Amino acid sequence: MLSIIPPMTQLNTPYPSTAYITGFLRSRGIDAVQEDLALALVLRLFSVAGLKAVRERIDAIAPKKRSHQVRHFVEFFERYLATIGPVIRFLQGGDSTVSHRICSRGFLPEGARFAALDNYVDPDDPDGGDPLAWAFGALGAQDRARHLATLYLNDLSDVLRDAVDERFEFVRYAESLAMSQPTFEPLAQALSAPPTLVDDTLQALTLAAIEQHQPDLVLLSVPFPGSVYAAFRIAQTIKQRWPHIRTALGGGFVNTELRELREPRVFDYFDFVTLDDGEKPILALLEHLQGQRGISRLVRTYVRDGDAVRYVNMMEGDIAFEDVGAPTWDGLPIDKYLSLLDMLNPMHRLWSDGRWNKLTVAHGCYWKKCSFCDVTLDYISRYETASAATLVDRIDAIIAETGQTGFHFVDEAAPPKMLRALAEELLRRNVSISWWGNIRFEKSFTPELCQLLAESGCIAISGGLEVASDRLLKLMKKGVSVDQVARVTQGFTEAGVLVHAYLMYGFPTQTVQDTVDALEYVRQLFENGCIQSGFFHRFACTVHSPVGQNPEEYGVKLIPLPEVTFAKNDIGFIDPTGTDHDAMGRALNKALYNYMHGIGLEADVREWFDMKVPRTRVSRHFISKALFSQR
Repeated sequence: MLSIIPPMTQLNTPYPSTAYITGFLRSRGIDAVQEDLALALVLRLFSVAGLKAVRERIDAIAPKKRSHQVRHFVEFFERYLATIGPVIRFLQGGDSTVSHRICSRGFLPEGARFAALDNYVDPDDPDGGDPLAWAFGALGAQDRARHLATLYLNDLSDVLRDAVDERFEFVRYAESLAMSQPTFEPLAQALSAPPTLVDDTLQALTLAAIEQHQPDLVLLSVPFPGSVYAAFRIAQTIKQRWPHIRTALGGGFVNTELRELREPRVFDYFDFVTLDDGEKPILALLEHLQGQRGISRLVRTYVRDGDAVRYVNMMEGDIAFEDVGAPTWDGLPIDKYLSLLDMLNPMHRLWSDGRWNKLTVAHGCYWKKCSFCDVTLDYISRYETASAATLVDRIDAIIAETGQTGFHFVDEAAPPKMLRALAEELLRRNVSISWWGNIRFEKSFTPELCQLLAESGCIAISGGLEVASDRLLKLMKKGVSVDQVARVTQGFTEAGVLVHAYLMYGFPTQTVQDTVDALEYVRQLFENGCIQSGFFHRFACTVHSPVGQNPEEYGVKLIPLPEVTFAKNDIGFIDPTGTDHDAMGRALNKALYNYMHGIGLEADVREWFDMKVPRTRVSRHFISKALFSQR
């Protein structure tokens, strides 16, 4: 059996879904292998041969119809051919000495993405000559080069999008074809269209993987809408060449958006579509394919029955989290992933820089009350833990296999009780790792616990401050307050742990005044060193959340959806406040970008808005007073 990661996910580390299912199946004595075709596709396209193929496509485009970036690529084509190999090897950690040439600014052909360097201003020397000196200093050659090399790849990504496939994008490839699409038609049309160079390359990689492994069953895990189109292209290739090979679709996108699947054309590509955790459905599926279980005894699985879609769910208990075993990265090219450096912020870079072993501390969420969250779905609602000893056993096994001691705990919200037990077990067994993960900023994270976690290897924490308004935090049942978040984040910061805040705007009944006040809270958190990084998300109402299921409790009215036969997740709503959240978002993101670079922390928050907004109602010293009251 072969599990495949389809394009696009991450480039710096494998997405963990296939590692978990492969490790579990091997623990049950099942022959299971895995491939990361997302990474393979990027490495094939971003190579000498790949760039030559891109150039062939460009030659068929009339010069007047070429974008500025495409013309730049053609002008410096030989330079790109000479540099692509060294850059990829450098980003893979294989050729550190090339960093000196990259930093010289005379080695790489610099396209439009390098204009971003003009936006980098040293907050202590705004008239300084070197835009990167404040971030990397005189000795930060490796990081400086990695940032420049990332801009270089982004330039090439723009060329691919402009000349080869307009849907191409790192991480979010052809996302619009799948995300909350009520019908399959957009995907069907894309799949029947003439293949692009990206499609042809993915087809060649798929054929090679199948030839190598000769599987009877292929599992494709799609965590995001941006990996759905490629998954269908992979399945299409398999079915055209080897119609006898069974294919199955699962993953986070399926678990959230395809819970009401009624489109039979999906099954031209996939024989089975499974929901929620894959261990039990796949075991049942394997037994079915071996003739040991009838089709009516499958678990959480969609199949085609004539011209209709049938959902089969033999009610059987899931595999306990304690028993799923350690994930394995065997078969994945862990030395080939690319450590990218998009943003200079030291916390923000963790998502794209470094190869992290992804591991889960607990299944589900112990809080499961937030009104914006999919609390009714299994990945949130079914909360289970494993013992600290089991978790450290898994950590030991992963380190022994990969030689890597960096871990990203990918829980929705890692429980403080389990993190304490895990930290104590790591210290007791003298296991040295570096780890980061997501939490709730709740009062259980005392300064003493923050220090203990830091001693166990915690280097960074992310958590949801969301709307940064006590009224709205209460409405969304977040279970935290702004002053409590300030105290918890300060505890982590004082323990030497970086802190990232997930922020939200556009929540039901959020007014312009609420937004201005929220930005003032965020400004003060940065000013007082409580957080080092953040990201503003636009609130999206989903059908599985409390807001989507009980909109009247949140003062909004849902916009009726069309008939849905394919994906169903986001749902529009009418908010009587009438706030222009698009305009709010532009100001919030501009302010946050500057705050993360230490710029504008003394300015009145109204200066970030391109319209007249009210003065904040928040005391200018609210956060500092909250921190002082703790002492």
